[in-house]
Amino acid sequence: MPALPTADKPVDLLVVGGGISGLATAWFARQAGWTVQVLEAAPHTGGKIRSFHEDGYLVEGGPNSLLANDPSFDTLVAGLGLREALIEANAAARRRYVLKGGRLQALPTGPLAFLRTPLFSPRGKLRLLAEPFIGRATHEESLAEFVTRRLGHEFLDWAIDPFVSGVYAGDPQRLSVRAATPKVYALEAEHGSLLRGALARMRERRRSLQTGPSGRMVSFREGMQTLPDAIVVALGDALATDAPVEALRRDAARGLWTASGPTGQWSARQVVLAVPAAAAARLLDGSAAPALQAIPYPAVASVALGFRRDQVAHALDGFGFLIPGRLGLRTLGALFSSTLFPGRAPAGHVLITAFAGGRRHPELAELPDDALLDAVLGDLHGPLGLRGEPVYTHLTRWAQAIPQYELGHGQRLQQVQAEVARLPGLHLRANWLDGISVGDCVRNAARLVTELAEGERKQG
Repeated sequence: MPALPTADKPVDLLVVGGGISGLATAWFARQAGWTVQVLEAAPHTGGKIRSFHEDGYLVEGGPNSLLANDPSFDTLVAGLGLREALIEANAAARRRYVLKGGRLQALPTGPLAFLRTPLFSPRGKLRLLAEPFIGRATHEESLAEFVTRRLGHEFLDWAIDPFVSGVYAGDPQRLSVRAATPKVYALEAEHGSLLRGALARMRERRRSLQTGPSGRMVSFREGMQTLPDAIVVALGDALATDAPVEALRRDAARGLWTASGPTGQWSARQVVLAVPAAAAARLLDGSAAPALQAIPYPAVASVALGFRRDQVAHALDGFGFLIPGRLGLRTLGALFSSTLFPGRAPAGHVLITAFAGGRRHPELAELPDDALLDAVLGDLHGPLGLRGEPVYTHLTRWAQAIPQYELGHGQRLQQVQAEVARLPGLHLRANWLDGISVGDCVRNAARLVTELAEGERKQG
């Protein structure tokens, strides 16, 4: 391991945590001219971003793609020299399916398709006409309460519930609409109606000449792990693995923070905690710790299944399909991975990635391998028309997968931020704060560095 900065050789910014939030923060800070040091407790970086190349398949153990809809991501990709490695999703990814009546039904993508779709009954479709006349909420609502109040039960059951399973592996009865889907909440808060709000946003886009898509779904030719691996190379000696931090203390006289652990001590003017909520709780005192410990992370298993093309009856002509909770199945849904991006399966084969567990059925992710495979294949067999056993399988288990922005999340974050505000030079940046996706993490990392740099200029 290269020699690290010590307490006697402070850096400008110390980042605790080498997931994508921490890595991106360090990279943007380096671009701003700061000296940095990243400390990662595990032997590897990238958090839950994992790409595996086996038997001609390219499997993602964590995030399978990201939505490129912010300039910060383009800046990062260009700065790392990854433009040629970036690939966009197949156009078929616009089609997304929901399981209903034993068949995969395409989610409507426009007004005419909505009128024709069998996903919603005529009564359910007419129910949407009442939406502009429904008043604002008077209390914090779960996502399920919000959607049922504004759009009706059918829209919750066959659209929002499966969406929540796909994004959060969560339960809409527990997720806070304000914290988990802030853009949707803002439509009601600002315009009093989802429909009026959506129309207002469309007019704003036209006035600003934003006529293109709001984002591109992308990955990398060799998998999502390309991104954190490239940042690791760029950081070089400024990153250390197997370097857990067990304590943080601030020397007010020197204006320095010191992080200590079994492998040494490091000092910096500023510290960013880019770690899961429970790890942040261990490093913070006061009211922040209980609030952080209250953020749940359910277990999720990612199950990659390779088949010969003739073993799957379905056309696999889309992003994948989601399974509504009301059906009582334990699999959350599946991605058509080899349709989404090229090079994910050998010629004549397909790759399907299913997800199991989550907030409703965390126990499923902890089943023995054979039992987990049987459960997932049982749920996928009918909808996809599977024949025979998969020729390839790869299981990735996450005991603590995705932070849940449940009811009270906003109040918990206020407690944490109030505590941190009393600690000059300490900052937070992780996916339990301001968005769970890879794109969110990159955007928020760039934003934090910009804010820190502006603060430095004002003080200077």
